[in-house]
Amino acid sequence: MNRVATIAIVSAFSSLALAGVSRAESFGMNSPSGIEQTLRNFRGNDFTVKHFYNWHDASPEEYGPRSAAPRSAQDVRQIQASIDANKMLTRKLGNDGVNVRNVINAEQAADGSITFYTD
Repeated sequence: MNRVATIAIVSAFSSLALAGVSRAESFGMNSPSGIEQTLRNFRGNDFTVKHFYNWHDASPEEYGPRSAAPRSAQDVRQIQASIDANKMLTRKLGNDGVNVRNVINAEQAADGSITFYTD
């Protein structure tokens, strides 16, 4: 009986440790370097595009969660370059009428989908 309890406890701690790792990865996935890497390697179709015509005048309620706040000009150029490096993604966005030069932000959700923000 003692052996079964020990296995259960070890199992529970292992699960918690792995949950912590995936959460830690999710914190970095929308950092500038994290999203750039994701965009260079993204092969899915699971993305949405949100258009903001007055992005710089928008309130936080209008442009979404804090993590989707505008990025620096250099970050935007890096995001656009990462999309350009992924020809499949560039083609898919183009098919949806998205010009890569209009992408001002990108954010990956925990499920792996990406939201592109355009100006």
